Amino acid sequence: MRACGVLMPISSLPSKFGIGCFSREAYDFVDQLIAAGQKYWQILPLGPTGYGDSPYQSFSTFAGNPYFIDLEGLVKEGLLCDHDLYSCNWGDNESYVDYGKIYENRFRVLRKAYESWKQRHMEHEPEFGEFVRSNGYWLEDYSLYMAVKNHFNGQCWVDWPAEIKDRSPKAVQEYRELLADELLFYRFQQYYFSKQWSLLKKYANSNGIKFIGDIPIYVAFDSADTWANPLLFQFDEENKPVAVAGCPPDAFSATGQLWGNPLYSWEYHRATEFTWWTQRVSHSYELYDIIRIDHFRGFDEYYSIPYGDSTAEFGHWEKGPGIELFKVLKERIGELNVIAEDLGFLTESVLQLVKDTGFPGMKVLQFAFDSSENSSYLPHKYEKNCVVYTGTCDNDTTRGWYQALYGHDLDFARAYTNCEGKPIEQCVWDLIRTALASVADLAIIPVQDYLGLGSEARINLPGSFGDNWKWRIRRGQLSGDIIHRMHGLSKMYGRI
Repeated sequence: MRACGVLMPISSLPSKFGIGCFSREAYDFVDQLIAAGQKYWQILPLGPTGYGDSPYQSFSTFAGNPYFIDLEGLVKEGLLCDHDLYSCNWGDNESYVDYGKIYENRFRVLRKAYESWKQRHMEHEPEFGEFVRSNGYWLEDYSLYMAVKNHFNGQCWVDWPAEIKDRSPKAVQEYRELLADELLFYRFQQYYFSKQWSLLKKYANSNGIKFIGDIPIYVAFDSADTWANPLLFQFDEENKPVAVAGCPPDAFSATGQLWGNPLYSWEYHRATEFTWWTQRVSHSYELYDIIRIDHFRGFDEYYSIPYGDSTAEFGHWEKGPGIELFKVLKERIGELNVIAEDLGFLTESVLQLVKDTGFPGMKVLQFAFDSSENSSYLPHKYEKNCVVYTGTCDNDTTRGWYQALYGHDLDFARAYTNCEGKPIEQCVWDLIRTALASVADLAIIPVQDYLGLGSEARINLPGSFGDNWKWRIRRGQLSGDIIHRMHGLSKMYGRI
């Protein structure tokens, strides 16, 4: 069935407390999607973020971000009062997240709610015990990791004392006892994250809106995943990486991209019948209706950079698990609703892997207009089994992209989308129309493009640091006129 949806992170929702969350505004956005004829809401990874605030560098691939817990919901449950919320400085700009202010205040307020919960609610909430039991396979390691990390002033696990760094059973037990209250605090956060997210997802699903969730192929080195399960990764005897992830040099970067994520020990994953991946993907389907796997080509071949290198110039390609992994996942989980992020330079073997899985790949219109006039991202080359985007979270907004185009590429884009001689506002809508009119089964448009916003609304500029993941939509910015126009185009091109 042809359908369409909107890309917008949870963090980009409006709220009174500095960052988007599972509050009334999230339910209002679902209502707006319904009115606009949309069927999907694509979000970014929901994991807890650390230094740099990137949702693609999380302290856990299983845990949820406590920033997204609706504080007003905790007031309604009697765990907080209004003064607790409104006496904090959450940041002064409603268009951008001030992560420094959020970090300073969010955990202090959550801890106050936790203390109230311990006194009044804990013993009368059997759902909490069930949550802890059913999620124990990741929750206990994550809670201990964060408690110990806080105990050592935020240090990464590789810098902890050897006995707890290497998880000696005696040290693990000692820290569990020493930090018992802190462990319970982190379980409390995850319980309320799960509780509130489940209610939002149920509301969306019951009204015909499905969630597309992102899962990065790799995990962060500074994470509970690597500390608790070092055998899953290419680590040496001292649990230091042998090699790390990235991309080779290309036309966009002479030295390549050094991501620094630890690489998987695929031999170990095979030997354990991909149990960790089964857990990870199964957990993702508890959160989302469809999962978009970032950097899908890494399952065919991955770029291995020697640990300690300052650039990605001297890496090499190694074989990944290929179709074997997805056969196991399908056997264990059942039908897999996956979008394969297959962007960039693709070899024949990568293309064959995408074809063998049957997963739809991605088409990004901003990549279509080059001097060859023969790009695979041009809509007349699409097959139906794909997902088309005007841009992703790593692209500039369409307006910002247009403003940076020049020469042949600008002329070609304008001619292809029939916006020659038109103002840029109309050109943005023409590119959206081009996506929606394509044969792609699914079209996903970033909300900034519907709003006609420029580069000030860009979510992420890869390779940069400090100004990413901050943009937020203002209250009332998605107007009735825009929603009406979205609905009209969705209907016109058979996506309702």
